[in-house]
Amino acid sequence: MQKIIKIGFSIMMLIAIYNLQGCHRIKGLQPVELKCEDRINPLGIDAAEPRLSWILVSNERGQSQSAFQILVASSEENLKRDFGDLWDTKKVASDQTINIRYRGKKLASGQFCFWKVRVWDKNGVKSPWSEPAKWSMGLLHKSDWKAKWIGLDKAVGTDSPDSEHTRLSARYLRKEFKIHKKIKWATAYICGLGLYELYLNGTKVGDQVLSPGLTEYPKRSLYVTNDITDKIKMGDNAIGVILGNGRYFAPRKNIPTFTVNFGYPKLLLQINIEYKDGSFDTLVSDESWKITADGPITQNNVYDGETYDARKEMPGWNRSGFDDSKWVDVELVKKPSEKISAQMNEPIRVIQSIKPVALTNPKPGVYIFDMGQNMVGWTKLHVKGERGTVVKQRFSEVLRDDGSLYLDNLRSARVTDTYILKGDSVEVFEPRFVYHGFRYVELTGFPGKPNLSTIEGEVVHDDLEKAGDFVCSDSLLNAIYRNAVWGIQGNYRSIPTDCPQRDERMGWLGDRAAGSQGESYIFDISKLYEKWLTDIFDSQKDSGSIPDVCPPYWPLYRDNVSWDGTPILLANMLYLQYADLGVIAKHYNGMKKWVDYMINSYMRDYLMPRDSYGDWCVPPISRKVIHTKDPKRLTPGDYIGTGYFYHITRLMAKFAGLLNKKDDESYFNNLSEKIKDSFNRHFLNMKTIKYVNNTATANVIALAFGLVPHQYLRQIFKNLVEDIKAENYHVCTGVIGLQNINRILTKFGRADLAYKINTQRDYPSYGYMIEKGATTIWELWNGDTADPAMNSRNHVMLLGDLITWFYEDLAGIKSDENNPGFKHIIMKPTLVNGLKFVKAWHKSLYGMIKSEWKIRNNQFDWEITVPCNTYATVYVPAVSEVNVTESGKPVNEAKGVTLIEMKDGSAVFKISSGNYHFISQNFNQL
Repeated sequence: MQKIIKIGFSIMMLIAIYNLQGCHRIKGLQPVELKCEDRINPLGIDAAEPRLSWILVSNERGQSQSAFQILVASSEENLKRDFGDLWDTKKVASDQTINIRYRGKKLASGQFCFWKVRVWDKNGVKSPWSEPAKWSMGLLHKSDWKAKWIGLDKAVGTDSPDSEHTRLSARYLRKEFKIHKKIKWATAYICGLGLYELYLNGTKVGDQVLSPGLTEYPKRSLYVTNDITDKIKMGDNAIGVILGNGRYFAPRKNIPTFTVNFGYPKLLLQINIEYKDGSFDTLVSDESWKITADGPITQNNVYDGETYDARKEMPGWNRSGFDDSKWVDVELVKKPSEKISAQMNEPIRVIQSIKPVALTNPKPGVYIFDMGQNMVGWTKLHVKGERGTVVKQRFSEVLRDDGSLYLDNLRSARVTDTYILKGDSVEVFEPRFVYHGFRYVELTGFPGKPNLSTIEGEVVHDDLEKAGDFVCSDSLLNAIYRNAVWGIQGNYRSIPTDCPQRDERMGWLGDRAAGSQGESYIFDISKLYEKWLTDIFDSQKDSGSIPDVCPPYWPLYRDNVSWDGTPILLANMLYLQYADLGVIAKHYNGMKKWVDYMINSYMRDYLMPRDSYGDWCVPPISRKVIHTKDPKRLTPGDYIGTGYFYHITRLMAKFAGLLNKKDDESYFNNLSEKIKDSFNRHFLNMKTIKYVNNTATANVIALAFGLVPHQYLRQIFKNLVEDIKAENYHVCTGVIGLQNINRILTKFGRADLAYKINTQRDYPSYGYMIEKGATTIWELWNGDTADPAMNSRNHVMLLGDLITWFYEDLAGIKSDENNPGFKHIIMKPTLVNGLKFVKAWHKSLYGMIKSEWKIRNNQFDWEITVPCNTYATVYVPAVSEVNVTESGKPVNEAKGVTLIEMKDGSAVFKISSGNYHFISQNFNQL
């Protein structure tokens, strides 16, 4: 019920923000939704000068901020008295509402900060103070950590760490303590590797799961901060921690042979207490703790599942007074990482529960539940039976023809959760340290006959704020979008993973190179991708080499440009979508180090011949093979490597300019021009005006990255169109070509081709997947027939730029690269035959952006919302501006609307913030 309430509350909050931003309720200008480091009331921030932001709402058009005042106080009482003893900016003349660096008094470890803001509108009218917000600092210095790393660095009992399918039981740790004074604050800082659950006096602390986030452990581990003030009582108390394996203790020994194992689970825990009398106390993990590996979780392996023997439960183990005489003393163990940092991104949580939609009994004793959706998480099992009864659940994405599970595509993953009953009343089981990607659940050993209430599906992923939605008149596009959302969210696991079900689940860099921009319209991914970039550069070798997967649990350093150059593309996405220049500054040296390494190691005659994967997953003609062998469909690797490296050097020149590194900017500009010249000398056939073997991907790369000499643009684009026609308007590229194909077709005036490709229903197409019952996006276009060695039914790499195309082109919501973060919004919807309406919204850092257009009776009807403190350039399809009205008035009489020009069949207007309703009569649709 709590999860349902949480989901309902989130929806209500979105509606409330939408209405506020739509200028229905707030008079004047009011700051709302205060955030620190892009989170609401975060705990344990380890940014010495955290960034503050807020959203502005008003019921007036054209409202903007002319000044602000921030108060930061050390106590709620001071803030109520308008006393900013930590920071009082006074009145600052500025329209800035995002990424404002705290510049007050130096903040101490563990310090609580309470803040509020007021603003002045464009007319100088002052707003009331905002509602108060807060944050707390983490442990900023090594000396702040008094705790010691503890654990049990050996195998015990049924553990088998050297088997191929590594087996390790969970570790249970405990410590009792007494409290004799009234507490003002109590804060727990915990890092449990690989995964942990923290309990205080029998109650779990926090609602996060699969915590902490994944990292490159030799370099960095993450700690999580929790306010536990209300969980400590006077007198006797007890702390309990369960440690699971996660990816720290490797789920495989030699499959594949290079899987990295970091060691046995371990714990670092510190509780800082401030008493009401002003004194302080610290409780820490040390050699006085007790530990056992003989608890009910006898196995937890992220690939193979969790085994829970309820007969081995230890009632009261995490409460005071428990007899732990059979437990052993913990061992002091080596620290796992060079650094320990605060987890700044949102944790993983159980997001929602779903019920199965069908139940079958394909053979005696075997029951198959259909969840109706390929999901990621686990099930909550309800069962009653005799003590010692063994109930097993196995998970799969699809079924065989006989109704049994299809498991071949899971490779070595056993995906089995086992529960052994204690023989009590109704028992409820859900695993703690594993997760599965599945639609179907096989239940065996169940005492009696199950029904649809026997299990619930728990949907689990990073708890990211919803940032947008899209719907249109085409039901197939809506289904594709829905499948994409399920696939994207299911692969958020503190990093963006490739798949959630088989013996892999890695953060492949190339999978998100372009897709991340589309993701940013659906979820607020700013902190997740900022964290992943830190992981990537933590994984960078001293030479400069960057891994293909990150964290590199498979240490693949193949120096493949289109994969390993991804962090530079991600940094550009974070700048464009979130105006985050800080992340570019933070990682600039690492990016430059990689570029220099690639140049010194591989560049010859300004060509970059480093490509390991090619145009990955080009749809083969044969439905049985994974990769096509047809040389006419394969784009040469040196062409891909050089094309991408040119694009990367152009971005590096941009970054250098933004950071005022003039020498670097000049260097990268000159380098990119030399690469472009060499690219065309080597790859462009001047007789035929074709690049290399004229694949669609070759043409997309040249066009998307600006490599084509101006005089040949029309011919190269014509080549691309001919490629598409030759494939009967179906997908004809792999992952590399998909990263830009929809936007390139639209940019050159053929959005109709993009629409036609994306609305096909036969192979190869997204529609083919849906016709075959897909509820997520497949890894392969022929995922139903290809070799099971690589046919995940929940991947997102084939989306390419599709979601970006939905929002930026079909809906017409786009950030301006010259004024990023949606401070200036470019609203230019692309109309194609077959689409009668598009409705989309995106919540940017400035607030709600809405674009809803429809066509009827030769009339273009468009409703727009532009957030306060921003402006937009809008392109209204029209034969003349005189045919356009706004809210029933001629546009020259509409408030906040200024005609710029007529251009390419559109009346172009500059509009200020607010709600608008444009109608264009007698427009020429195409």
